[in-house]
Amino acid sequence: MYVAKLMSLHNWNLEGGIHMMVVESLSRTEKIGDITYLYNYRIIKSYISMEVEDDLVSSQAYGIEVERQDIVNGVVVNIERDSIESISPQRHKVHNLLRLLYDNAVSPIHLVEVLGEYVDTYIMDFDINVRNASTLN
Repeated sequence: MYVAKLMSLHNWNLEGGIHMMVVESLSRTEKIGDITYLYNYRIIKSYISMEVEDDLVSSQAYGIEVERQDIVNGVVVNIERDSIESISPQRHKVHNLLRLLYDNAVSPIHLVEVLGEYVDTYIMDFDINVRNASTLN
C-alpha cells in the first residue's frame, strides 16, 4: 500500500529562513471613492519533502500569495496579505487559480474561502507526483 506523509512545507535557506521564489505576478488597480486599491497576485514556488516508506522525496510546490494595498493621496494606509504556500506541483493548475483570483479582484481576506475546495482537490497531486518519482528510483 502506498502511503505518503507531508513532512515539510518549506525549503529552508542557509540563514534559517523560508526560501520561496515568485515565478509569476499579476497586478490590478481599482479606485473606489478616495481609496485606490492595488492588488498583487503572485505564484510562489518552494519545495516540500514527503516521506514515502523509508525514503524522503522532494517535490516542487506552487502556491499563491495575494496582497492588497489601500492607498489614499499617494500614501499606503493599509496592507492585507495572505497566501497558500503548497497548492500543487503542477504550475498550470496554480496559474489557472491565479487568473480566477485576478479576473474577479479577489481580496486576500477571501483567498482561502475562494480556493479552499480547489486546494483540497489539488493536494492529491503531491501524492501522484511523489508516487511517480519513487517508481523511477
